[in-house]
Amino acid sequence: MKDMNDLSNYRKSYDKNELLESNIPEDPINLFNRWFHEVEEFGGDSEVNAMTVSTIGSDGFPRGRVVLLKKFSEEGFIFYTNYNSEKGKAIIENPNVCLSFFWHALERQVIIKGVATKTATIISDNYFESRPDGSKLGAIVSNQSEVIPSREFLEENLKQLEMNYEGIVIPRPTHWGGFLVKPIEVEFWQGRPNRLHDRIRYTSKNEFDWKTDRLSP
Repeated sequence: MKDMNDLSNYRKSYDKNELLESNIPEDPINLFNRWFHEVEEFGGDSEVNAMTVSTIGSDGFPRGRVVLLKKFSEEGFIFYTNYNSEKGKAIIENPNVCLSFFWHALERQVIIKGVATKTATIISDNYFESRPDGSKLGAIVSNQSEVIPSREFLEENLKQLEMNYEGIVIPRPTHWGGFLVKPIEVEFWQGRPNRLHDRIRYTSKNEFDWKTDRLSP
């Protein structure tokens, strides 16, 4: 057996912030909004809206992948994808998902457990219309997650689409749209010295009513 790379000495001290019960709102969305914009203003995270979406596939295995958050509110968190992709099919089969953010610049993590539903058609239409034409055509040309023969195959199909849609409106394909993840549990993690990190969990009791707990690190 070949020697494995030993990463035992990879260590970092976390000491930039703290998360205390005396300084948190009753609603996790308000705290998420505060953290999101603090990270954005601080800099150091090039895509502050990048998040890992974890699903359970039909094979029973969990799978995570990074996507971009496009909107959040009291209703939940919205991202867009191909509904026929591996993650799209997994969410339609099992809508229980997990979203996670790691913002290394401020040593923060947010984990959101929730239930996903497709967004209304008008919401998907409006966002698709706001995208650059290249992104619109990319959504059409890609049969996401399916095996293709080569990179050239994809590029040739894109060239053909560019000619087909030259000078005309590019419609949203029906297999592409948004998911709204309604949170039922949100955990905020703030790195602290000596691995005694702050962890505050919000658990939904009912509509817009939350219970908070401090978790041991």
